Amino acid sequence: MIDDILINITPQETRVAVMRAGVPQELHIERSHNRGLVSNIYVGKVVRVLPGMQSAFIEIGLDRAAFLHVADIWGQRKSGHGSTVDPKPIEHILSEGQAILVQVIKDPIGTKGARLSTQISIAGRLVVYLPQDPHIGISQRIENEAERELLREKLAHLLPPEESGGFIVRTAAETATDDEFANDIRYLRKLWQDIRARSLTSPAPTLLYQDLSLAQRVLRDFINDNTGHIVIDSRENFVKLHAFASEYMPNVLDKLEHYTGERPLFDLHNVEGEIERALARRVDLKSGGYLIIDQTEAMTTVDVNTGGFVGVRNFDDTIFKTNLEAAHVIARQLRLRNLGGIIIIDFIDMDSEEHRNAVLAEFNKGLAQDRTRITVNGFTQLGLVEMTRKRTRESLEHVLCEPCPACTGRGVLKTARTVCYEVLREILREARQFNPREFRILASQPVIDMFLEEESPSLAMLSDFIAKPVSLLVESSYSQEQYDIILM
Repeated sequence: MIDDILINITPQETRVAVMRAGVPQELHIERSHNRGLVSNIYVGKVVRVLPGMQSAFIEIGLDRAAFLHVADIWGQRKSGHGSTVDPKPIEHILSEGQAILVQVIKDPIGTKGARLSTQISIAGRLVVYLPQDPHIGISQRIENEAERELLREKLAHLLPPEESGGFIVRTAAETATDDEFANDIRYLRKLWQDIRARSLTSPAPTLLYQDLSLAQRVLRDFINDNTGHIVIDSRENFVKLHAFASEYMPNVLDKLEHYTGERPLFDLHNVEGEIERALARRVDLKSGGYLIIDQTEAMTTVDVNTGGFVGVRNFDDTIFKTNLEAAHVIARQLRLRNLGGIIIIDFIDMDSEEHRNAVLAEFNKGLAQDRTRITVNGFTQLGLVEMTRKRTRESLEHVLCEPCPACTGRGVLKTARTVCYEVLREILREARQFNPREFRILASQPVIDMFLEEESPSLAMLSDFIAKPVSLLVESSYSQEQYDIILM
């Protein structure tokens, strides 16, 4: 199926939507003040070594120190692959104040800093260069064994025997010529030489290499035989991408289009509406069922419900059809929202083993379109599907939203009655410590209304008990949970 790519660019933000049959399948957002860090290479400084965690914190110039585990230190990884030498503990490898060359492999997420590796990899259009590793690998998406071997031989033939380093052949290389291969290899080697030279003279922390912009990465990483049109709504950036494609990937040039319509590109293709729906907790299914998607710091849970779908045959058939539709929609929502980490899916309970297998097969079919590494463990004894999806950047919700200041991220508010009772207890507490002339309650409109109506007897009873008048004042800027008690 053909995928079209829409690129909406403003000075502050670049947004990319991958469309299939007119429906957004993926959304990528990059803001100029907060570009992603994955693949960036730094000279960092070790600020703390933690033997108990076999990890170290590395200063690379961000708000929070980045995190390096002993398993991500290249010498240790090499020891673990084919060598009988026991890996050294991290305190014998790193020391505080030491300068070290590192690459970001995972963006900061939530309260966690960026994750680092000392194994450097630099992506080109056709190959990924591994300057420290002589290994030659082939993308797993190239499944034909004969074709894999042919690509491996072609690459080995192009590599000078005296040159160090290894390569991973990308999917885009399937139809590449020898000259294209050679140009990509030459460019990556030169880039690494420049990075290496700068690392020897730069103080820590220093950014040595920053990955391409989102729009350029789209051309480098997203384009394949199934790509249709690549539509850009910025004339200036269309020219830049056209020049970039002319130099590195001329076969893409005829796919590039500059959108000049008056209506915004994302509005025209209903992407804006899809973004709003992707931020909602509830996702409605065409059958009348619905999903509830909840993100927490530890995991994401997806609950499938039949809702208003009553079916036409029997209850088991209704459940089966709802789960089949949900399996397809969940796979798309994971991509659209960029949900990662541990994901638990609670499909509606099915008695039939045949139905469970069919739903799982449909789910795996939907997940096969994902560019991100995924592991699905199937149904547990409780009827839940456990899976993981590699998380390298923030989810759509975390990029576009922040915790609600009214509920501080809980998702619920105390009722007006609950707040009233808190206020009454607080006034009683303060009446025992102070002797004011009057107590004045400042609170939101719903709380004041509750005091004036249903809880007016409670307020009058308290006023009589403490022998002090209590007055009320609406503070329109307060949330329902906020209040103040003024001693007059």
